[in-house]
Amino acid sequence: MLRNIKDLDGWKEGMSEENKVETLIEKVDELLMILNRVAEDLKQVSGSLKSLAVSKIVQPETTTAPVATPEGYEKKSIDDIRIMFPEDLENMLSFEEKEDYVIVKPRQFLGSDNFAKIASIVRGIGGDYISAGKESHFRIPKNGN
Repeated sequence: MLRNIKDLDGWKEGMSEENKVETLIEKVDELLMILNRVAEDLKQVSGSLKSLAVSKIVQPETTTAPVATPEGYEKKSIDDIRIMFPEDLENMLSFEEKEDYVIVKPRQFLGSDNFAKIASIVRGIGGDYISAGKESHFRIPKNGN
């Protein structure tokens, strides 16, 4: 631990004030670089923890029961599903139509707040989140719930 300014590496008795200031500036610059690296590492760890926490909260069901479709109920189209999202969220997502489902995938990193909003909308219309690493997506059945 640095107890005295004279304990700094490169600090010598009889140094001029200018050299002392330069030495201090160099040390402060070194500390700033280290702190910036630590801050970046902490951001990455924080993002990973948030993603992990959200995926633990929103786990897909392991088995899906067939959904009974009432007579006269129309299947949801990709456009019906797309309009359920506010424009700012819709622009972050891609929509792909399959035979029985609409697959919704993020186009960019969503962050925990946007992910939670999207997951809430998806669950509200009978969909679920499929956690599959880079292939993770939301799946919304076309038949009503």
